[in-house]
Amino acid sequence: MAGDTRYRIPAGLHRVEQEIQRSRFITTIAPSATVEEAKAFVARVRDELPDANHNCWAYVAGPPGSTALVGMSDDGEPHGTAGRPMLTALLHGGVGEVAVVVTRYFGGTLLGKGGLVRAYTGCVQQALESLPTTERVQKTRLAVELEYASIEGVRRLLPAYEAQVVSEEYAATVGYRLELPVTHVEAFRKALLDETNGQVLVEVVEPE
Repeated sequence: MAGDTRYRIPAGLHRVEQEIQRSRFITTIAPSATVEEAKAFVARVRDELPDANHNCWAYVAGPPGSTALVGMSDDGEPHGTAGRPMLTALLHGGVGEVAVVVTRYFGGTLLGKGGLVRAYTGCVQQALESLPTTERVQKTRLAVELEYASIEGVRRLLPAYEAQVVSEEYAATVGYRLELPVTHVEAFRKALLDETNGQVLVEVVEPE
């Protein structure tokens, strides 16, 4: 899934809670487009729940399943029993740009290594199941130059390609800056050529 131009990301902060063998587990998920955002979110949860025994965390700061920008911590739990299973659950969760903290208040019953892995994996899976998400769409900008006669026809094309006008300039010809999903660029370019009988200049520009 890495490299997709459209994918699900958390719509906002989301928290679920459960008890496993008398230990209280609080799972908090947040959108995190960057490593810095993920680390700031972990710090916020730590500050909010400073009396917990453990604040274990993991993040995927990129598309779903992408391992380029990931991180994790067992935060005092036995090595490999918390951060790694949490990260694995995130990588298989179908959501990108996501960070999660599982806070544990120890209830007196030892879970053992296998029990901890199951608990931390289950916490993340449960939170992802009920997580409200929104769609991240990778967009690009086009500079389009055309004749005045083509304005109306070209404007009618925009909604079908989810293209939005960023700016417009009227001189000897008409210049538009348009923003649209990367996935639509080639089809839109072809539609423009058809609509204007080839009397159009189209080039990809970087957003300012």
